[in-house]
Amino acid sequence: MAQTKSNPSFPVDTSYTLNHQYQKYKKHFPYLIPARDETPSGVLDERDVVYTTIENTKFGKRDLHADLFRPEKEGKYPVLVLVHGGAWRAGNKSLLVPMAQKIAEKGFVTVAVEYQLALEAPYPAAVHNIKAAIRWLRANAEKYNIDPQKIAITGCSAGGHLASLVGVTNGLEHFEGTMGNESFSSSVQAIIDIDGVINFLAPASLNIKRSSKSPDVQWIGGSYSETPDTWKEVSPIYWANENTVPFLFINSGYSKYHAGQDELIGILNEFGIYNEVHKFNVKMHTFWLFHPYIDGTVEYMADFMNKIFK
Repeated sequence: MAQTKSNPSFPVDTSYTLNHQYQKYKKHFPYLIPARDETPSGVLDERDVVYTTIENTKFGKRDLHADLFRPEKEGKYPVLVLVHGGAWRAGNKSLLVPMAQKIAEKGFVTVAVEYQLALEAPYPAAVHNIKAAIRWLRANAEKYNIDPQKIAITGCSAGGHLASLVGVTNGLEHFEGTMGNESFSSSVQAIIDIDGVINFLAPASLNIKRSSKSPDVQWIGGSYSETPDTWKEVSPIYWANENTVPFLFINSGYSKYHAGQDELIGILNEFGIYNEVHKFNVKMHTFWLFHPYIDGTVEYMADFMNKIFK
């Protein structure tokens, strides 16, 4: 059961943590080693940098933060924005810090972002937050040694869905929000979806029994029968077109988390848009949190971005 506690200003679901996932899987996968927060040599580390301040929310004004990692050596580097998972309701940016550190070591600026979860603010708040973070990065490209023409986005599980939705809606005002640096673009040049749903209307997703307390129902703001247009709107596949950027999909052995992916790949191929699919054939959803899977995941991601950016 989800555990909810009160922040000074807003409710927080604390049920999704690295330790929780380790306890869940270690009996069946005794070889797992949790990935740890360890900044590599040669990588600069800046934590809890404020990227925007949210105004006029029902829980009051507050800051949103990001953790940044970048090569110590001077230069202009591609950047990867990382969006954590947790069923749109739980989790925090620290879950993707080990991944961000490993990718920064390979010559990228990496930015793990905080965003508003369902208990604080349902859709579209998270999308507006993440796009604001991308605009903030462009506004501060010189400060953080970022090449503003080379921005990729990734996420895991619900974060993978959000990364895909943010990426396929490049340039669409409806999804932008007004959370700062509006004169800068929120567009990305590549998308990496790690076990994140692509189509909420696909049978593998829509046919799952839900209650009013289901995380997706809470985040979307109603069941499919109540809000069918919104269920379609938040499905990345319906925004894919000839201008969609290259895609990398990294999958677990659970097909339900890839709902709509095959159809999206068909669309990408029809338009001649570069895409890759890699799969860890293991019945473990949060594989990216553990060794040995985090290492292969990072290799797939870095290889893909090197193809697109270098």
